[in-house]
Amino acid sequence: MPRPFRAAFAGAAAVTVFGAVTGRDKLQWAAKPLLMPLLAADVAINDDGLDPADRTVLLGALAAATVGDILLIAPDDDRRLIAGASSFALMQSAYSWLWWRRGARPRPQIAAPRLAAWLGAAALMRVKAPTVALPLTAYGATLGAAATLAGDPGLATGAKSIAGLNIPGRDPRTRLGLGALLFTISDGLIVLRKIFARSTRSRHITEGVILTTYAAAQYLLADPRAHH
Repeated sequence: MPRPFRAAFAGAAAVTVFGAVTGRDKLQWAAKPLLMPLLAADVAINDDGLDPADRTVLLGALAAATVGDILLIAPDDDRRLIAGASSFALMQSAYSWLWWRRGARPRPQIAAPRLAAWLGAAALMRVKAPTVALPLTAYGATLGAAATLAGDPGLATGAKSIAGLNIPGRDPRTRLGLGALLFTISDGLIVLRKIFARSTRSRHITEGVILTTYAAAQYLLADPRAHH
C-alpha cells in the first residue's frame, strides 16, 4: 500500500537537513514543522489494526515532538533548548508506554550501556554546560528508559539480535531498537555540539548530522505497524 505521507516526510527531512547545513533558517522554518505532522497523518489514515488507545498515544507523542522540533530550530538558545527537551521528554514517555504495553521490559545487558552513557553525559554537562545540565539530564533519563525498552528483543519475538540490538528486517518491530539508538546518537550530538562546536561551519555540519539521525529515528519509531 502506498504511503505518501511518509514519502513526503522524507522530502521535508531532506530540506530541513539542507537548511541546517547551509545555514538557511528559512528552509528549516518551512520544512521542519511539517515532519511530525506528516508522520501523524500516516498514523491516522492507516487501517493497520492499531489499538485506538495506542493510536492516540502515538499521535500525542508526535504532537509533543512537533513542539520540540519548532523550539529547536534555534538550538543555541538555552531557554528554547530546555523547553524543547521537555516536549521530547513527553514524547519519550509516550513511546515507553507503548512498548511497555507490548511487553517490553528493561534487561540488564541493554540498560547497562545506556546508563553509562547517561551518567557520562550528565557529568560532562555538569562541568561544561551547568546552566542546562539539570533539565537535559532529566530528559536523558526518559530517553534512556525508552531506548532500553525499545532494545528488548521480546518486542519482535524470533528476530536475530547482536549485542542486545535486534537486526532490522521486514517486520517493523525489529527496527525499533535501531530507531531508539539513532535517537540516542542524535541527542548525544546535541550535547557535544553545544559544548565543543565553536565555528559556524562545525555547528552547521553537526546540526545536519543531528537532524539526519533524528529524522531516521522518527521514521522507524513512528511507524504504526511497529506498535501493532
